[in-house]
Amino acid sequence: MITSVFDQDYLRDPHQVYARLRGQGPVAPTATSRGVKIWLITRYEDVKAAMTDPRISKAFAGNLQVFKANELEGGDSSGAAAVVPDTMLFSDPPDHTRLRRIAVKAFTAGRIRALRPRIEQISARLLDPLGPEFDLLKDYAIALPAMVIGELLGVPEADWPRMIHLSNTTIEGSAHDPQQVVAAAEETLAYLTDLCAAKRAAPADDLISAMVRIHDEDGRIDDVELVSTAWLLLVAGHETTVHLIGNGMRALFAHPGQMARLRAEPALLPGAIEEFLRYDGPVSTGTYRYTTAPVTIGGVDIPAGQLIIVGLLSANRDAGRYDDADRFDITRNPAQHLAFGHGIHYCLGAPLARVEGEVAFGQLLGRFPLLQPAVPVDRLTWREGMLMHGLTALPVRTHA
Repeated sequence: MITSVFDQDYLRDPHQVYARLRGQGPVAPTATSRGVKIWLITRYEDVKAAMTDPRISKAFAGNLQVFKANELEGGDSSGAAAVVPDTMLFSDPPDHTRLRRIAVKAFTAGRIRALRPRIEQISARLLDPLGPEFDLLKDYAIALPAMVIGELLGVPEADWPRMIHLSNTTIEGSAHDPQQVVAAAEETLAYLTDLCAAKRAAPADDLISAMVRIHDEDGRIDDVELVSTAWLLLVAGHETTVHLIGNGMRALFAHPGQMARLRAEPALLPGAIEEFLRYDGPVSTGTYRYTTAPVTIGGVDIPAGQLIIVGLLSANRDAGRYDDADRFDITRNPAQHLAFGHGIHYCLGAPLARVEGEVAFGQLLGRFPLLQPAVPVDRLTWREGMLMHGLTALPVRTHA
């Protein structure tokens, strides 16, 4: 009988669960919390290989029957209907290549460098009113990347809270009722459809206006792709950075010696960001893939038509890849960690997330020299769901 590894033990300590699974084998047949069979890949080299294997597809538009075919007795794959089709994330070449080429213009190195002063302004604006005690997650880590990606895309500031709520519901479908997930996805798409129409009538210097222009002038992106790509950039553009900040601060609080060293040597911050990503990254698993032909992973034969999940959090703690992998060390060189994925689906917004992380940690540590958790670190709780890895709250105080 196949049961889900994404249980309460997983919520308390996913690293312990992943360590057990890696010890048992490279691939674990398991299930989602909704009773859909999946194959979970846990070891670094196998995860990396799976993300570049052409027999493992991400093109889910029109292929939701794969979910239905893998329902276990009593399982329910209806929440999968919330998967938005025709985005880079759920496509293979050549569609993926075409869509990514359009979106990548928002994330050039020059554009990201130019954004840093504005990110610093937004960070200061958020930190200025904070009192001696606050929720670092709600009051800072969630707001900062949402405001940055909102400005980049051209989402009006008044709509940011609504978009954050809808994004959270959609991206963590496994933690919500399927009808809520579908409703949130539909509401987001309807909002973005209206926003694209508004940008067509009154274009501005933002990414959605640019994509609307491409759509209208040369047809490289159709109506559905236009809206769903905007959706993807909105959702992916802030969720990972939220938990990079929250998880990174939790790691520093749990390792005060590392916190002291980072304060004493701010030049270590870029490398520390990479260790935050490796040690307790914001994404536990990759999004769904499926086998279009039989594949063998780590000696395990997987038939065609099976759902594949790659364990990014697991791969980054694999002792076969990193020495003393469970040790948190901001001076480590965690080269080629998989927190942002690998291959053609490597996170488009990774450069932006890194800059946001540098600004967020730099200003927090500089502004609050006595910053510390307001509750014991081991009492902090993790949000439900198998995709994102992040805290539900991070109460802090700025005084001893």
